[in-house]
Amino acid sequence: MNNQLTIQVVQSAFLSDEDRKPIIALCNRACEEDLEPLFNTFVGATHVLGYHNGLLASHALWVTRDLQVGNSPLLRTAYIEALATDPAYRGRGFATAIMKRVADEIQDYELAALSPSSVAFYERLGWELWHGPLFIRTQTDLLPSPDQEQVMILRLPKTPPLDLNAPLSAEWREGELW
Repeated sequence: MNNQLTIQVVQSAFLSDEDRKPIIALCNRACEEDLEPLFNTFVGATHVLGYHNGLLASHALWVTRDLQVGNSPLLRTAYIEALATDPAYRGRGFATAIMKRVADEIQDYELAALSPSSVAFYERLGWELWHGPLFIRTQTDLLPSPDQEQVMILRLPKTPPLDLNAPLSAEWREGELW
């Protein structure tokens, strides 16, 4: 079985509506839901696209967010979204390859974060589960996140020392807050 994956990194500004259609279709198939409205909230995203024999097989993206640990300075964060592999290509290591490429591409950020669908998958790749309380920052308040919300972080070369039990907040945004 040929498991070669050709990976491209593309800014969303360079994707036409026609380019976006197969990406959204892949994510819809992989997640079994309509993600197009969510994709419309990913402002300034960078996509990592994995092609197998010329067909889009796997995808992830990141957007820039500002996360804050307690009252520490804001951390410029690559927030990972929409990791998806077409069901026909699962079990070949494509999602792992995409996430490794994402990690290579985001080295200039101070932190990487995501809301995991599978903690064990990301732990294998060096991600750590945040244990402290989670909040969303608005103009005037800190809103507590639901208890079931989970966030994982990946330490990067510019990541300062972090206490994984401290409060962590992200700015409010349209769509999914985390």
